[in-house]
Amino acid sequence: MPTHAVIWIDHQEARVFHVHPETAGHAQPEAIDETTILSPQHRIHRHPKGRGEAKDHPEDATRFFHEVARSLDGTDAVLIVGPSSAKLEFLRYVQDHDKKLHARVVGSETVDHPTDREIVAHARRYFKGSDRM
Repeated sequence: MPTHAVIWIDHQEARVFHVHPETAGHAQPEAIDETTILSPQHRIHRHPKGRGEAKDHPEDATRFFHEVARSLDGTDAVLIVGPSSAKLEFLRYVQDHDKKLHARVVGSETVDHPTDREIVAHARRYFKGSDRM
């Protein structure tokens, strides 16, 4: 059975929803697995050493994006959504570091701060509307 995932991502966290299509002939709703991945810069409180020095480390984003990408192992189609540039930065990371996952990304859309139910409903409409589910 194919699995689909939608990621809502910003610079603080990624919420990953694996949406499993309903079984043919059954009226049961789709099964959904949800995972939240926090960005390292928001798990570790960093103090700058000097005035105006950045609080995050360059490898923080790479580590965060790697962890998000690993959470998508085994999915057939991925939709990336979010309010900011983080979704595009994640897409660039995937393009440069994970060609197999990049091939499974079916879209990237800007959405604000929806509830979990709204994210899942958006994914269902997206995948069904494009005959991917």
